[in-house]
Amino acid sequence: MTMEVDILSQISQRFDALRDAEKKVAKCVMDNLAGAASSSITELAEEAQVSEATITRFAKAVGCKNVRDLKMKLAQSLAVGQRFINEPVEQTGVHGVYESIKQSMDLNRKLLDEKDIETAVNWLHNARQIIGIGMGGGSTMVAQELQFRLFRLGYAVSTYHDGLLTRMVAATADSSDVMVILSVTGYTPGVLDVAQLAKQYGLKVIAITQAQSPLAEISDLTLPIATQETDFIYKPSASRYAMLALVDVLAMQLAVTHKRRSRDRLRRLKLALDSYRGGGDRQPLGD
Repeated sequence: MTMEVDILSQISQRFDALRDAEKKVAKCVMDNLAGAASSSITELAEEAQVSEATITRFAKAVGCKNVRDLKMKLAQSLAVGQRFINEPVEQTGVHGVYESIKQSMDLNRKLLDEKDIETAVNWLHNARQIIGIGMGGGSTMVAQELQFRLFRLGYAVSTYHDGLLTRMVAATADSSDVMVILSVTGYTPGVLDVAQLAKQYGLKVIAITQAQSPLAEISDLTLPIATQETDFIYKPSASRYAMLALVDVLAMQLAVTHKRRSRDRLRRLKLALDSYRGGGDRQPLGD
């Protein structure tokens, strides 16, 4: 796999080391990325008021093989979206963080299907073990949260995040196990590989991901989430709260569906914590 380097960062980092003529090209490119990506070498030279040879030297000076390679990398930078190139307008300040979380929760609450939740709860309760899979920042954190929620109810649950290790787990799992895969997009290649491998060995796969995504198509049951990303790229995505909410829903439904078992485990947990830390009787159970 070829690892692409952001050409705009390369130009910025190497700018001071460029010749004066090459700096003219750099400024021309940064001022009009779309134009530079689509212009011929002659047009770019005329725009920057330099020779065509300077354009070639500039391309090599910023780490490209030739002008064609430079144009291709500029096009790739444009493909990620203008919101990552141009400065976006800040939206509602710090209170916008809370507002985006609220909007995300309101949107995803409407996607909740109680019959699918009931099916998932039944599969999880009867599983020999529950395997949580999450790759990436938010998905990894929520997969761990799944483990933290369910072990206190007495379920055999573990989570994995490393690409190679997840494949090993899927290959050695039992058909009576249930795998819960969390992915905001549902497109991550490593996640798709693990889902397919788990299915080959007869595991039931529950996906918490976007509907109609490749992961949703592979999985036996999808608990859908939706994202609302804005042009303000500096605010962390609120999508992980939608996944967290679904984990809480599953944990609560497992607990109330098997109240006697859950109450016994939670009481033992409360006793163990209070005898260790002290404090009031309304402290969370290990949160």
